[in-house]
Amino acid sequence: MATRTIACLATAAILSSCASLDATPEPSAVKISTADILERSVQREGTFGGEVISYTAAVEELDLPARDERPAVNLVSFSYVADSPAAGAERPILFVFNGGPISASLWLHIGAVGPKRVSAPDDLSAPVDEFELVDNPHAPLDVADLVFFDPASTGFSTVAEGGDPTAFFSIEADAAQFVDFIEAWLEHHDRKGAPIYILGESYGTMRAAEAAGQLAEPGGPPPADGVFLMGQAVNIIEYAQRRQNIISYVVSLPTLAAMGWEQDRVVRKGRSFETFIADATAFGETDYLTALFQGNRLEGDELRRIADKLEEYTGIPAAYYVENRLRISKEQYRRELLKAEGKVLGRSDGRYVGGDPQSDASGVVTQAYLTSFTRYVSEVFDLEIDKSYRTLAEVGGLNAWGWGAASPFGHFDYSVRLEKAFEANPDFRLLVGNGYHDTMTTVGAADYLVAQADWPMDRVRLSYYQGGHMAYSIDESAEAFGQDIRDWIVGGEDWANGGE
Repeated sequence: MATRTIACLATAAILSSCASLDATPEPSAVKISTADILERSVQREGTFGGEVISYTAAVEELDLPARDERPAVNLVSFSYVADSPAAGAERPILFVFNGGPISASLWLHIGAVGPKRVSAPDDLSAPVDEFELVDNPHAPLDVADLVFFDPASTGFSTVAEGGDPTAFFSIEADAAQFVDFIEAWLEHHDRKGAPIYILGESYGTMRAAEAAGQLAEPGGPPPADGVFLMGQAVNIIEYAQRRQNIISYVVSLPTLAAMGWEQDRVVRKGRSFETFIADATAFGETDYLTALFQGNRLEGDELRRIADKLEEYTGIPAAYYVENRLRISKEQYRRELLKAEGKVLGRSDGRYVGGDPQSDASGVVTQAYLTSFTRYVSEVFDLEIDKSYRTLAEVGGLNAWGWGAASPFGHFDYSVRLEKAFEANPDFRLLVGNGYHDTMTTVGAADYLVAQADWPMDRVRLSYYQGGHMAYSIDESAEAFGQDIRDWIVGGEDWANGGE
């Protein structure tokens, strides 16, 4: 099987679900027919959250008719439904998808949420064949059924013959397709009263926010009970890291500090990782922000003091910061920190180190995921990931997507759609998660999102993990990620405070 790594969307693939890998296998003699996919379901048993669960694993097709200006589609999804009669129609359903725009859901499926997951070696220089496909006790199948959504033009999902795929190439239409899918899936499985939870990653967080807003409107499926934004992109605060966008440098500082810590280039002063990041964050939100606001008016001793603190937190020499007027983008940082050694940090996961500045050293993770997913669906469902399966749709680049503005960087308040979800359901809960070493969607941007939002804070929670865009590739982060999903679905009076 051949794979080819392509540039991430954003600014080439910054919005991609995973530092994207356009993994196009060699053509296969196997042809997956509609009837073949429709009938594929198997009985399985596993331990999830400490409980032994019997479940039905299925690949199924749903034909959605044309609606409004959207053509008919044939959507193929993977699902895991507990067999326990006690679960009943009221058992929560977690709908899961990745980003793009637009991507298949295999990354979250095989990386964190499905019954099997890929475990990454501790050695960050290890090759693909040292990644392991293991049982996933962290999958939340003990508290919810799982449905993985692949929008038309990704996975095995397609637009009906004669239909125009570009009709779905906007945030609103893309989310509407997903809402139509929810409605069809619930009806097909006689689950119309089930609580609905949505987990989206990267660009998928925009879909999740917009879909939650659409679900809050009358006339369709019930309002969502919760949304999990993993690697959130809904405020797009730092993707266009222009020199005048001073907030972008402030919110990216904790990520730079985390990468500097990982490479042992920062001044730790006996601090723990958490304390160090907290100090860097506090400095960014106070002295650094003030200095950036002053711009060219900042001179002399104060300029040097700020530069010295930035060197302490990032490992980049103070003189370089002075030369760049205290502004170093995430892309600059990836290339500068280990430049003397001829190395560059990974983009989707800054813990990884490579020698080619044009490639993403952490791309090995996505390669391992594709390899393992291919093996998994072959063994469980007797399906081949061949040329009919698309990991990433060809949408024609960022400018071909309908962002609701001139570009994805022209409007960064996609989060307002979540306000409708809070209003429509008094029990609606929002979880925002991020990897510390993710340079595409950062912990600082997530902090800023929540700080600036008009949401009831007793129904909002932030969670951060060691690792990058797919932090759950780390075993400890996968466990924390799975427990966060469980707690979010189960809820409770003190959920927003971590159960304290």
